[in-house]
Amino acid sequence: MTFDPAPWRNDTAAALGGRIHLNNAGAALMPQPVISAITDHIELEAHLGGYEAADAARPEVAAAYESVARLVGGTARNIAIVENATVAFAQALSAFDFEPGDIILTTHNDYVSNRLMYRSLARRLGVEVVFAEDLPEGGVDPQSVRELIRTRRPKIMAATWIPTNSGLVQPIAEVGRICAEYEVPYIVDGCQAVGQREINTAELHCDFLACTARKFLRGPRGIGFLYVSDRMLAQQRAPLFIDMRGAAWLDAGGYELFDDARRFENWEFAYALVLGLGAAAHYALNVGVGPAGAYAAELARSTREGLAHLPGARVLDHGRDLAAIVTVAFQDTTPDEIVASLRDQAINTSATSEPGPAALRISPHYYNTPREIAVLLDALSTY
Repeated sequence: MTFDPAPWRNDTAAALGGRIHLNNAGAALMPQPVISAITDHIELEAHLGGYEAADAARPEVAAAYESVARLVGGTARNIAIVENATVAFAQALSAFDFEPGDIILTTHNDYVSNRLMYRSLARRLGVEVVFAEDLPEGGVDPQSVRELIRTRRPKIMAATWIPTNSGLVQPIAEVGRICAEYEVPYIVDGCQAVGQREINTAELHCDFLACTARKFLRGPRGIGFLYVSDRMLAQQRAPLFIDMRGAAWLDAGGYELFDDARRFENWEFAYALVLGLGAAAHYALNVGVGPAGAYAAELARSTREGLAHLPGARVLDHGRDLAAIVTVAFQDTTPDEIVASLRDQAINTSATSEPGPAALRISPHYYNTPREIAVLLDALSTY
């Protein structure tokens, strides 16, 4: 059955207002139910007070955990809600006691903030960062991962599923099977995947999955979550800095970890955003991530096809599997200049540069239409 974006566009104010939003890899447009979840709670805080509103919203907060868990194939006890995906990734990294000489195995396509964390650990603690080789067509080579795990015995494996600066989709599940075989803890950055790819953490064999709300999930900015596997919970893995959200204070001078993933959270929450995240996860489940993501990927494919016919345009995406992110460079115009010009025409895109070359990033979603892609391509034909 052909995917119909119309019902979901009707929940999307900017789309109805004529703006063409193709910056979903940056921050997608929130649908009305997500906006209502946030604003309704802010109104409740205004009338009851912050603590009192949080107490009143306990059933809705519990439902938010359940919706997020369903989205990734876990249970509520596996979900920690945090400020963003970078915080989630950092919390996962801090669950390991790195020592000089320990190895972090990763890929050449990781998010730059994650790579900065690795460099910080290398500088402070003397860990070594080792990169697995890429396949000829792009993306990490699982056999290189296997060989490096076998010969170098890394402390952890960490990988970004879909990099922020290209349409590449890495073979995360294949890598996960290898990590599981050798019992190497596995951290996945799913920031760009959640909301556009169906996720089953059991099939990924990941121990941690870091995600955000604001991208393809269509949630608010300033909120994200971390999936933590039962294996990591059973091993008493916890972040380096624990607050009273994650452990009980013991008079004897120690503390006792709580038994679920909330040990990775901090006590202070923006509860309106928590409810927005839950509403976004519930909305995505209703839309159907599989068909919606396939539709968005098809819009991206047609965008690349159209760009290939524009003089001076060079599509940069590569890999055997491509997501709904398109990167393109133009010979005589910088990405920042194009972003500004398109925005004046009510077309939202973004620019990306690190790591890799400067490029215009175009990221359609399931509420976009082929007509909007045609308008974009017509606008880009002038550069």
